[in-house]
Amino acid sequence: MPPTLASLVHHSALKLTVRAGEDRLDVPVRWAHVSELADPVPYMEGGELLLITALKLDAEDPETMARYVKRLVGAGVVGLGFAVGVNYPDIPDALVGAAAAEGLPLIEVPRRTPFLAISKAVSAAIAADQYRAVTAGFAAQRELTKQALGDGAQGLLGALAGQVDGWAALYDASGAVVATAPEWAARRAARLTADVERLRERPAPASLVVAGADDRVELHTLGTGRRPRAALAVGTASTLGTAERYAVHSAIALLTLTTERSRALQAAEARIGAAVLRMLLAGEPDHARAVAGDLYGGLLDAPFRLVVAEAAGTQDAAGDAAGAAECGWCAGLVDAVEAAAARFGEALLVVPYGERLVLLVADGGAAQAAAVEYAATVDAEQAEGREPTEEPGPLMGLSAPAGPIAAAPAYKQAEQALSVARRRGRCLVEHEELAAGSVLPLLADDAVRAFADGLLRALREHDATGRGDLVASLRAWLSRHGQWDAAAADLGVHRHTLRYRMRRVEEILGRSLDDPDVRMELWLSLKATASTGE
Repeated sequence: MPPTLASLVHHSALKLTVRAGEDRLDVPVRWAHVSELADPVPYMEGGELLLITALKLDAEDPETMARYVKRLVGAGVVGLGFAVGVNYPDIPDALVGAAAAEGLPLIEVPRRTPFLAISKAVSAAIAADQYRAVTAGFAAQRELTKQALGDGAQGLLGALAGQVDGWAALYDASGAVVATAPEWAARRAARLTADVERLRERPAPASLVVAGADDRVELHTLGTGRRPRAALAVGTASTLGTAERYAVHSAIALLTLTTERSRALQAAEARIGAAVLRMLLAGEPDHARAVAGDLYGGLLDAPFRLVVAEAAGTQDAAGDAAGAAECGWCAGLVDAVEAAAARFGEALLVVPYGERLVLLVADGGAAQAAAVEYAATVDAEQAEGREPTEEPGPLMGLSAPAGPIAAAPAYKQAEQALSVARRRGRCLVEHEELAAGSVLPLLADDAVRAFADGLLRALREHDATGRGDLVASLRAWLSRHGQWDAAAADLGVHRHTLRYRMRRVEEILGRSLDDPDVRMELWLSLKATASTGE
């Protein structure tokens, strides 16, 4: 405990006597300060015991003393020590009355007690309090470390809650509650998820104080990177003392060690994951299982899906460099899927692959759902014109369910879906969505339209001279699968006229309409240019 006026009064060597404010002696004393100025307030910080002899004060004037004491109280002075037998034989009644009226403790200092002795007593008490706080902090650190090594984060939280006489909670990267101590704090911690999200938006390390109806909660980010890996909440009935503050800081350091893996370990896991992925894509599932061991082995024994992600605006790329390892555009996606996988105990493989990121997730699992939900959030933000969550933003392709033997085809499926997502400006496209739909929307690609325009340009130029309607005739003939009479009827011309026009198409294009590939290309070209009005 820091020194108080009561502890100074009870100090046997000081021989102090209380003359006013007896009910306010339990106030902590931050320092003892001597000043004979008529107005020492500009030099006060609050919490001081002011010591005077009234050398420059008219201590017998009630009005002067009333103004003097009132200003001291307003400045946060916690007590006034008056030395008797120096300028006044006793404390004047005017000062006693003013102190009593303002509730300011007034302490009589005998002549044989120098102010220096009081200052030394205050200084010694403050030093002793700080020493006790440091000692208690070291003891708390040892206990927290012991619990962390024995029972992990849950044991550490329990020890911390006991040290601060309150409660503690741990949140993961997504803001979900991971553990609490005591158990009753889970409901209170759950109500702070919005505050945790607000904290995560601040540059790390960051902290936040939330005042509740029954407690005071401190929130702290955990982790050493740009984005926090987790958050700690500590709820207490009042402001933390020095010893409690040491305990909280120790808990932050220990939890950071348990939640933030070393860069060397991260790099090693990334290399293992990359090796497993390459073996799967090379058609070597048995070798992939052997390398993965228990790290990813469970994931390879059940149907999984591949997610291929890249930053919006990048070109197709797949190499060996870990270009996406520290990507800003993928951080939110990785946080979401890792938090979901950890919450439901799922295995997850995240591999930087050139300028892309490849995720191998359990089919129908929480990580897959988190990726889909994340994409839906990004699409909604863009549709509403809001700033996207990530810069420059992720694009993803999701494969159909597959097993280790079919990993390479699944990767190709994810690539195809990613290509469509890039063209459509969507965050995520599932391969099954393409298989269940139509190929016609894919013809909106600029490259397809350019091909179609080049293939049909000579026919359009011929029609522009007024010498026939070859494009319309070709469209009618192809739509009727080469049936002359039906196509001619649609056009309102004789079938011989239509035959003549089709020969002219072959002559102009230099290609035979008997070739099914030629007919397919012409039909798709007509479809691709139909929406442009050409």
